[in-house]
Amino acid sequence: MIRHGPQQLYQRQYGVFTFLLNNLGVRDVQFEELLTLEPESLAELYPVHGVIFLFKYPTDTPYTSTEKPLDGTFDHSASERLWFAAQTIQNACGTQALLSVLMNRDDAEVDIGGPLREFREFTMALPAEFRGDALSNSELIRDVHNSFARSSPFVDETQRTGGETEDAFHFVAYTPIGNTLYELDGLQPAPITHGACTPEDFPVKVMEVLQRRIQRYDMSEIRFNLMAMVRDRRATAREMGDSEMLAREERKRRDWQFENALRRHNFVGFAGAVLKGVVDMKLKEGGDAAYNKWVEDAKAKTRQRLESRKKGGGGDVEMEG
Repeated sequence: MIRHGPQQLYQRQYGVFTFLLNNLGVRDVQFEELLTLEPESLAELYPVHGVIFLFKYPTDTPYTSTEKPLDGTFDHSASERLWFAAQTIQNACGTQALLSVLMNRDDAEVDIGGPLREFREFTMALPAEFRGDALSNSELIRDVHNSFARSSPFVDETQRTGGETEDAFHFVAYTPIGNTLYELDGLQPAPITHGACTPEDFPVKVMEVLQRRIQRYDMSEIRFNLMAMVRDRRATAREMGDSEMLAREERKRRDWQFENALRRHNFVGFAGAVLKGVVDMKLKEGGDAAYNKWVEDAKAKTRQRLESRKKGGGGDVEMEG
């Protein structure tokens, strides 16, 4: 089972990624979150174009190697025939993983739209490192990526003490291409092959690879997330004549749209008004004594959450990939 950590790590990012696809001009494709590593959970979403896996980036051991990856085999020649780009910007690995799946689908599978098709044709002639530069310089991709950034009105100017560092997280893509299972990670020197794999075999093969990857972590590490790039479920519902499924999928899209709007909104003014109202209420209830008790209770709960987070038990943490 996929184990989620704080705030259900990258909570509902599949809604963000789905609308990011739409805004890039891609048609009839969406993301679905997977809550288990059982192949059946992925197979029932057929056709599946690939999966994107989010995990804690290891800072205590080497992550990249020019000789051999921790699992699978480097396929250096594949960089010339596949769309594989070196990651050159730090905070866009999610968008790059999405594109790593998308750009390796042929037009019969996915309509990626005119702008992305032109970008793919232009960058296929470039080496991987230059594709990464072209990706970071694409006005379309940059604008769409930035349009889904969380509103962050505060700048943290404090410095961590005691050598404490923030955990880093990273997205990688897995997709079947030419009857081979590939891992596409812009931080690696080349695509990684995991053996023969047809689209029908993909659910079983990719889950085996992911199981091995997760097993390399301590049992206390719970912060993983897995999303599948699949055909628009509304189109499937229409073909099947399943009105209940169609209504459910339409409702899901409306929820995603609302949540995407919320993540971009600056709630500082709203939070200030709520806080002022609560303080006035506490003062009316019991004066300074009630107010001070409320503050001390809040501090105690915050300390509990911080201790729980240090022990790997959760807390309010925002991840960036």
